[in-house]
Amino acid sequence: MNAPVRDVSAGRNAVILPIEGMSCASCVGRVEKALKAVPGVESASVNLATERAEVTAEAPIAYGALVAAVEDAGYAVPSTRTELAIEGMTCASCVARVERALAAVPGVAAARVNLATERATIEGLFDTALLVKAIEDAGYDARVVAAGSPDAAAVARKEAETAGLKRDLTVAALLSAPIVVLEMGSHLVPAIHELIMQTIGMQTNWYLQFVLTTLVLFVPGRRFYTKGLPALTRFAPDMSSLVAVGTLAAYFYSLVATFASQILPPGTVNVYYEAAAVIVTLILLGRFLEARAKGRTSEAIKRLVGLQPRIAHVRRGDSIVDLDIGEVVAGDVVEVRPGERVPIDGDVLEGGSYIDESMITGEPIPVAKAAGSTVVGGTVNQKGALSVRATAIGDATVLAQIIRMVEEAQGSKLPIQALVDRVTMWFVPAVMAVAAATFVIWLIFGPDPALTFAVVNAVAVLIIACPCAMGLATPTSIMVGTGRGAEMGVLFRKGEALQLLKDARVVAIDKTGTVTEGRPVLTDLDVAEGFERGAVLARVAAVEAKSEHPIARAIVDAAAQEGLRLPEISRFESITGFGVTADAGGVRVEIGADRYMRSLGLDVAPFAATASRLADEGKSPLYAAIDGKLAAIIAVADPIKATSPDAITALHGLGLKVAMITGDNARTASAIARQLGIDEVVAEVPPEGKVEAVRRLKQAYGRLAFVGDGINDAPALAEADVGLAVGTGTDVAIEAADVVLMSGSIKGVADAFALSKATIGNIRQNLFWAFAYNVVLIPVAAGVLYPAFGILLSPVLAAGAMALSSVFVLGNALRLRRFRPRLVPGTHDAANRRGRDATGASAALERSAA
Repeated sequence: MNAPVRDVSAGRNAVILPIEGMSCASCVGRVEKALKAVPGVESASVNLATERAEVTAEAPIAYGALVAAVEDAGYAVPSTRTELAIEGMTCASCVARVERALAAVPGVAAARVNLATERATIEGLFDTALLVKAIEDAGYDARVVAAGSPDAAAVARKEAETAGLKRDLTVAALLSAPIVVLEMGSHLVPAIHELIMQTIGMQTNWYLQFVLTTLVLFVPGRRFYTKGLPALTRFAPDMSSLVAVGTLAAYFYSLVATFASQILPPGTVNVYYEAAAVIVTLILLGRFLEARAKGRTSEAIKRLVGLQPRIAHVRRGDSIVDLDIGEVVAGDVVEVRPGERVPIDGDVLEGGSYIDESMITGEPIPVAKAAGSTVVGGTVNQKGALSVRATAIGDATVLAQIIRMVEEAQGSKLPIQALVDRVTMWFVPAVMAVAAATFVIWLIFGPDPALTFAVVNAVAVLIIACPCAMGLATPTSIMVGTGRGAEMGVLFRKGEALQLLKDARVVAIDKTGTVTEGRPVLTDLDVAEGFERGAVLARVAAVEAKSEHPIARAIVDAAAQEGLRLPEISRFESITGFGVTADAGGVRVEIGADRYMRSLGLDVAPFAATASRLADEGKSPLYAAIDGKLAAIIAVADPIKATSPDAITALHGLGLKVAMITGDNARTASAIARQLGIDEVVAEVPPEGKVEAVRRLKQAYGRLAFVGDGINDAPALAEADVGLAVGTGTDVAIEAADVVLMSGSIKGVADAFALSKATIGNIRQNLFWAFAYNVVLIPVAAGVLYPAFGILLSPVLAAGAMALSSVFVLGNALRLRRFRPRLVPGTHDAANRRGRDATGASAALERSAA
């Protein structure tokens, strides 16, 4: 598509914008007028046929101002989204620098860079080539990748990078070991010092150290100089710049002491080869451990990608052929053999088996599948064989969408990251300024030899500073937390939901299909003395089979599940406002409410106790008369999901208030609320009233999370601070939500809250460590403890501390991989004993309203 470009030859900036919503020449005039009113715009030409506007100006035009002008005129400018893989970033300063470079590209509306994933997500209308050039000009490499897709090239590059770090670390360690023995050994062990003096002498010792250190710095350590020094020339220093300046300072000082000692003041002729060499070795060790740990942060995505089968057994005529998964098309019939993973999403045509869907839902119990069932690609078939018609392949499968959602969440930035970004923008320049000040202060005010003290402490300041830890603190926790959520069946579509969910004070839950199963079933059938339950159910079901009412369907389904044979029906009649009647197997059957029974002259008093219990449970009873005698009391309800009681208890255990919003009648809703311990009920709410109910609850309690599953829940999901959609619900609801619960159970709500709290807690621990480390140790490295305690920090110890700081942050983030939600055991034994089938709507109108 066309994008903002600069006409260099003409010395003008030309921006081409696509415009949506224009329908006539008047629209063209209106858009042109709006664009020309933007300060700096020389001309604006709008083409109705191509739906594009060309805007020119002598100076660069603010893209946002053009978009705002078009939108204020009543039209829209569609934006694009591009993802770039970036190579060469090492710390938070790199992230800030790349974001600043991208934001300066004409047409970029927003740019987010993630150090952990090494990707940038850019939104707006732009020339992608300009994005890549801007990143390269900033000193990094970039290439376009498919948004939300696994990047095989990046995986291969990271593996090669880790292998290279391991090789360089090994070489550096082998070369540094003799230096440590020659220099530190002679200081710490008198016998080694005497041996050196009696054999090669001190000067030759320094020559050997010079050769070995030169090899360490410019063979395995050259990565710091090829990146860090050019960054200095661009006035954009990064982590590598700190290492380069620090080690080169120690190296060149030692070089002067070795080959031109006469130019140094008396008492300052010392070498620090071992500091330079060991610093490089320790930082390579830190980078190697960091690379391995960063690889583990994305293991959830790797496991998900690994679940995608590469081969499918496809019917072709009368034979079965093995095809690459990319060659399968929608409509193909795929054979799934015992023990194999399902290669595509589809509908079962033949066969029966159990499918392990834990990788999608987080639920460990295999699900029965037969003809008519749906299956999801990546799930594991158990012992049966299935024939499946493909309905979704490739990027359209549920697994591919899960991978895409998780990667998008992992690439997002939380509000808590804003402070880090502001600090890290100036962190490295500030550290270099502190190092320079340290050198000057020690040189002027330090004890003899002042130059030695000045060099050593300035190097320690440069080496101990660690913007890496600050840059990794947030994204690594997000990556591991969202990946762990995906394994549990909790998908964070937006990373921001991690932080917002933690701050929620109230959870509002839709009833039908969320708390309850969303379909009526027969829950109660008590028969009068002299009647047999199976015979009564068969006759009642036979009559109700003539009706399409949801209550009727539930009774018929119950009879079918019990394998009952239904008698022949004749003389069927529906009596408006009362019930239905028919002859079933030659016997008259009448079914309806208590008023219908009374109109027939039948007394319902024998079932008074049962009717009272049903009323307490929010159920509306029906009665059946057979051959003129009261035969049974019947209740059909939308049963509570088996997982709902413990889920509500777990939410209370997390300190949350729980409200239920439903279109059902108040009595039924209150009954369910009593059984589940729900704090507040908003009942008899029409679909359009759910948004207003959400607003009222937000005003009353504060930040709110809403859980729903239907099309009518989409506005409320969008209105809530955080929307959670039950994954078995509609696509519309899922698209409007911030979090998707793949299991279809609200148990996932408590899991999501617990994971949110754990992840944000982990981020805060990382940020505290990263900031505290730098705030405390940089002054120590500068020598603030020396006047009072005589304590100085060796550059070698500084390098070790710096290397460990990033590893600590990554290790802390990786603890989230072992996260287990601590669900509070339910206290709903009574409900459990009743089969947890207590109640919901008693009529189809009530159910549809919910």
